[in-house]
Amino acid sequence: MELVGTWTGRTACLLQEAMRMTNEVFAEHLGISTRTITRWHSSPEMTHRIEVQQILDTAYEQAGEAVQRRFAILTRPESHSIAAQALRVAIAVVVRGAEVLLVCRRGDASLRWQFPAGMVKPGGLSADVAVQETVAETGVHAAVRRHLGERLHPVTGVIADYHLCEYLAGEAVNSDLVENSAVAWVAINDLSKFIPADKIYPPIMAALEDA
Repeated sequence: MELVGTWTGRTACLLQEAMRMTNEVFAEHLGISTRTITRWHSSPEMTHRIEVQQILDTAYEQAGEAVQRRFAILTRPESHSIAAQALRVAIAVVVRGAEVLLVCRRGDASLRWQFPAGMVKPGGLSADVAVQETVAETGVHAAVRRHLGERLHPVTGVIADYHLCEYLAGEAVNSDLVENSAVAWVAINDLSKFIPADKIYPPIMAALEDA
C-alpha cells in the first residue's frame, strides 16, 4: 500500500470514485460538509490543509485493498486526465455597476481569487448552478444575463462554463468559511490585480468592458 504524498482536490475525488460513494455519503464518511466535496470537484488542483490531509490519509488507509487497487488505477496519468476533463463547472461573473464579485479560496495557491463557481451534476443546468452557488457562497442574488462560452480551464483542467450575471440583491458576505477566506466586490478596472490577466477568459473582459 502506497500512501499519497499530498492530497489535492483531484486525488480526493478519485478516492471518492474508488470508494463508489456519492458526494453526500463521502462527506458523511469523512465528517465534513457536502459543499466541501463539491468544491474539491470544481478545484482539482487545490492542495488541502493539513487537517484535511490527515482525514484523507485515514480514509485511504482504512478503505481496504479493493478500494486501494481501484484508486491506484484511477490515479494513473491517462486515467486522471480523462476524469478531470469530464468535470464541468458553472462560473458566475456577477456585475454590479463598475464592480465584479470575487471569492478567495482557501488552500488554492494556483488561483486564490476566483469568480463564484460550482460543479454541474449530470443532467443539471449550468446557468442554475451559477446562480445557486453565488447565493450559497456569498449571499448575493443574481440573474444570468447571457452565456459567455466555455473552455478547458488552463489552471484547473476542468470544463469551465461562464455566465455573465447581473446583481439583484443581497450583501456580499463569506457564507462558506470552510472553503473561502474572503468575498469582495472588486472594481472591474482592478480585476487583473486579483486574477492574472492571462488566466481570465477573454470573453469575460469583453463583456465587462461593455458592462
